[in-house]
Amino acid sequence: MSIHFTNKEFSERKVQAIEKLKKQNLDALLMFRQESMYWLTGYDTFGFVFFQCLILTVKGDLILLTRAPDLRQAQNTSILNDIRIWVDKDQSSPTDDLKIILNELNLGDSNIGVEYESYGLTGRNAIKLNNALKNFAALHDKSEIINQLRVIKSPSEITYVKKAAKLADDAMDAAWRCVKAGQSESKILAEMQGAVFNGGGDYPANDFIIGSGKNALLCRYQSEKRTLEKVDQLSIEWAGTYKHYHSAMFRTIVIGNINKKQEKMYEACLEALKACENKLKPGNKAGEVFDCHAEVLDRLGYKNSRMNACGYSLGSTFPQIGWTGQCFTRAIRMLSNQVMCSSCT
Repeated sequence: MSIHFTNKEFSERKVQAIEKLKKQNLDALLMFRQESMYWLTGYDTFGFVFFQCLILTVKGDLILLTRAPDLRQAQNTSILNDIRIWVDKDQSSPTDDLKIILNELNLGDSNIGVEYESYGLTGRNAIKLNNALKNFAALHDKSEIINQLRVIKSPSEITYVKKAAKLADDAMDAAWRCVKAGQSESKILAEMQGAVFNGGGDYPANDFIIGSGKNALLCRYQSEKRTLEKVDQLSIEWAGTYKHYHSAMFRTIVIGNINKKQEKMYEACLEALKACENKLKPGNKAGEVFDCHAEVLDRLGYKNSRMNACGYSLGSTFPQIGWTGQCFTRAIRMLSNQVMCSSCT
């Protein structure tokens, strides 16, 4: 079976999650985040693009509701024993199937937490969920319960993160060997992703980002593949990925002669990076790391050029595919008051 943690570790995680539920006076948690399901049971799939839900009760029940194509997936990759299937056909209503399970668990008139902040719960399905469980149980947005537990990594998780970092380095080495004038971005991407696969790694949750020439400053992947010119600038952002654990990197590579403006920007970035590294110590907050980053770049004249972020937390993660149920319900609430939700813009 393709399970990457011991039963003992999964048991410990389950105990932690149940303790969280009890402290927040919850009788159950409905999980829609694939990361939560993976962390709690090992369940590994991209089937979360369709409706699926993992139920955890304070009594210890773990039940997965999913589609037939993910039955074998759950059996092969997780510790789950109770897997329920909803039939995917015209006019299917998996939220009604979910309600039947919750009723079976005697969760009527109970307090149920929901992972609304999840790419596995679309706005439409969030509405259907709320309607199906209206007057059945009290629903509470508890999107962060499992996330908070996932912040502290176990020794086995740290091993996977280190392996992912090694694969990221391997990908960088592969890029260095082929980045030159006349080279296609396609070749560079192929060599980098190939290095990760050859090292036993996975697809990343995010596309490798590559851009040169007019695309050198883009922050997202797009489908054009250029050929590098004699004087060019290449930006690449990628991740080494192992058992879904990620280690991401970013590099800017200059082809041809380096100009004074590029040298000055490099020196500013290097100073900001060192300041961030000095602040990355136990007891400090992530926001303080950003403050160091911003202070250096602002002082050196790059306030209008920098992003309002200097990094992001990583661990096991899956592709982020759409608008979350939480953002949808928040938008409906805001628009009813004719107020725009800043976090969704």
